[in-house]
Amino acid sequence: MNLDVIKKNISRKINSDVVITVRGIRNKKQIYEGKIFRLYPNIFSIMTKSGEKSFSYADVAIKDILIEYV
Repeated sequence: MNLDVIKKNISRKINSDVVITVRGIRNKKQIYEGKIFRLYPNIFSIMTKSGEKSFSYADVAIKDILIEYV
């Protein structure tokens, strides 16, 4: 998937509930739950219970970040 398609898909889901899984080194995962909050040219943010977290569209493209729409 190219970045323009990813940005368009995420922009359609603004204010939607999501679960973001971030794949880290040594098969460690971090999971964040929240709402898509803000969109920027290179990143998007979600609002979680503990605050705002930002992620890059490029990480979504290379599948370091998985987005599940709830």
